[in-house]
Amino acid sequence: MEHHQVVIYLAAMAAGGLLAWLAPGAGPGLEHVINPVLGALLFVTFLQVPAAELLRSLRDTRFLSAALTVDFVVVPLVVAAMFAFLPDEQAVRVGVLLVLLCPCVDYVIVFSGLAGGSSRRLLAATPLLLVAQMLLLPLFLYLFMGPELADAVEPGPFVEAFLTLIVTPLALAWLLQAWAARRPAGRRVSGAATTTMVPLMAATLLTVVASQVPKLGSGLGDVAAVVPFYVLFLLVMAFAGRAVARLFRLGTGAARAVVFTGGTRNSLVVLPLALALPDSLALAASVVVAQTLVEVLGMVVYVRLVPRLVPEPRPDREPSRG
Repeated sequence: MEHHQVVIYLAAMAAGGLLAWLAPGAGPGLEHVINPVLGALLFVTFLQVPAAELLRSLRDTRFLSAALTVDFVVVPLVVAAMFAFLPDEQAVRVGVLLVLLCPCVDYVIVFSGLAGGSSRRLLAATPLLLVAQMLLLPLFLYLFMGPELADAVEPGPFVEAFLTLIVTPLALAWLLQAWAARRPAGRRVSGAATTTMVPLMAATLLTVVASQVPKLGSGLGDVAAVVPFYVLFLLVMAFAGRAVARLFRLGTGAARAVVFTGGTRNSLVVLPLALALPDSLALAASVVVAQTLVEVLGMVVYVRLVPRLVPEPRPDREPSRG
């Protein structure tokens, strides 16, 4: 499954689209499954990095500084350059801002690892990235759209996401690691759990697509209008992320991880925010989901492109630290 995982992910999205077409009424029920499945995926992801190594990664200030720079300085500047060209519909603009201004904290780790990026550094950065976007998103929305919209975004879904998608899976992973270090049964359970990575990722994508596609409805034209912006964002951020990595003189694995954190967005976590907006902004949720579909396809390209953008150093050159 690991060898064919990209194909499996694309098939899962196609299956989700088919399920949405055949049984659109199942969407509301499936929506409640998103967070549990995503939490299980992150638990398995955290399980593969020892707790001691994860804590050591927090002292990697150069990488953390690069990640914060690309996500909270470069990305807002790129979004600002695109903002004037977005469709005039307020709900569309709100959806684009919500999803593009928040860096991914979940499947970015999976795709970055496929491209040779440093998963342990991204794992260490996830709590910091999530807290930073919780604090900065209202400010960004205020700057782009004014005070009314900033006040409409509640912090509750972010706090819930932090507890259910970061704190709980991480704590459970560390408990299982401690058990595996002391008992053969723990090692067997840990080994079995790590084999579920690909199925859980596929289940997450299928659930998101199947639960959200039926909501597109009459807003399909407005949503389709932002797809080129999402594609352009991925293209620009691939090169912007590489430039930031070079600025901070990062090594190959860390540099690739920076490119991925700049390109991937937090659509699964901000979706509850979009769903909680007033009815007049209901289309924002569909705009967020559209970004997920574009991004997963874009990650297939990133997995091939990023190792070429950030190649391994030649043997005759001294590799950079980090």
